[in-house]
Amino acid sequence: MIEKSDIEAIVSSYSNEVRVGVLGSHSALEIGYGAKQEGLETVVVCERGREAVYEKEYRNLFDHVIVLEHFRDLGEPEIQERLRSLNTLFVPNRSFSCYVGYDRIENEFRVPIMGNRFLLRSEERGVPRDQYYLLDKAGLRRPKPFANSDEIDRLVIVKAQEKDRPLERAFFFATSPESFRAAAERALTEGRISEQGLANAVIEEFVVGALLNANFFWSPLSDEIDLLGFDRRIQTDLDGLLHLPAAQQLAIDLRPQNVEIGHMGATLRESQLSKIFASGRRFVDACKREYPPGMVGLFALQGAITKELEFVIFDVSPRVPGCPCVETTSPYMKYKYMKEVGPGRRVAMEILRAKEESRLGEIVT
Repeated sequence: MIEKSDIEAIVSSYSNEVRVGVLGSHSALEIGYGAKQEGLETVVVCERGREAVYEKEYRNLFDHVIVLEHFRDLGEPEIQERLRSLNTLFVPNRSFSCYVGYDRIENEFRVPIMGNRFLLRSEERGVPRDQYYLLDKAGLRRPKPFANSDEIDRLVIVKAQEKDRPLERAFFFATSPESFRAAAERALTEGRISEQGLANAVIEEFVVGALLNANFFWSPLSDEIDLLGFDRRIQTDLDGLLHLPAAQQLAIDLRPQNVEIGHMGATLRESQLSKIFASGRRFVDACKREYPPGMVGLFALQGAITKELEFVIFDVSPRVPGCPCVETTSPYMKYKYMKEVGPGRRVAMEILRAKEESRLGEIVT
């Protein structure tokens, strides 16, 4: 396991100029743009065949473009050395976790990460001290879990790994053990999930409420929490299905895959903001105890607000959430900083402050 002292030693060896690095997928553009807003140079690592967006269309955002045959090659020693030679502080996103892998990130990736590399694994349900564990430790409400289908006594959502796209989850709904078996059999027959995926599926209460993802930044330098704003996800082919009248929805009998394809900005009633800040603080405090130094930088609590005005959290993103719309659609950072501050810019602001105060070692793992 890579020790924090190892990374602090690497950071201390960096010259005066540091660069912001990111994997060329998921949220690289918002990180690159934010770094440029604050005058920092950038490094993007791309996979061959997917580099045009970063190397051509938005090359103005990236000073250094590294193209690899496969994203997983980012963990190779010579690539790490190249990143260190560029004085890179790497910002983790979901693609980084998925393609490089947690074992390699925790034990082999000797590049300073602006965030907590050991918290990334908690996103996977079922691992020790996962996101459910952290939510419980924080005393935050999450949907009621069901150990098996025989316990189902209300509307539930079943989350299983897709058969052909293991990085994605398939969803189906049930209201009883019988409806669970029927829906599961259909998903298996259609090839959307495997028997193994079904065996490892999560069954949880379906919370009826307004879907909102609360996007945060926690600063280890000031111990302050920023609310960057809220977003909602656009999903195919669910989004298309919901545009049909009910009669046509029933007629085509479509089982949507809920593949996330985009984002919409949202705001929240001002009277409810205090409970969102409180939820973020409680989660940050739990992470400090369970995964020192804590939830460094960007993260999101994804959930729904019920008619009782309770925030119920069903998913945690312990890294860049990937919501570029919040910079322009959310007013909350403008209220604090008197200017638009998106996820990438907030990262860059923290890096610059740490650099100016000689505290870079406090924001990396």
